[in-house]
Amino acid sequence: RKHMPKGLPFEFKYYVELVDLTGRRIREDKRGFITDSQPILARLNIQPENWLKLTTQFTSVFKGSVGRPDAKQKYCEHLKLKRRGNLTQCSELLA
Repeated sequence: RKHMPKGLPFEFKYYVELVDLTGRRIREDKRGFITDSQPILARLNIQPENWLKLTTQFTSVFKGSVGRPDAKQKYCEHLKLKRRGNLTQCSELLA
């Protein structure tokens, strides 16, 4: 264990694919089953590299509200905020 690398021994996108494929092979009547729809990150329109950053560096990347630009616009209008912080990061990581 002393010389084992930290983290997964393969790229994150392959790990996500492995989890997705495993869930698709579980019996339909069992917990954890994934339907024949598109892979989850494809459905969310998030690149695997961006997902890794979102899950490991979220609080250092974002300060304040987070969401797609149109949702942030509605949020800011609702709260009567003049600035929409994090727009660049949201556009890069969530689009």
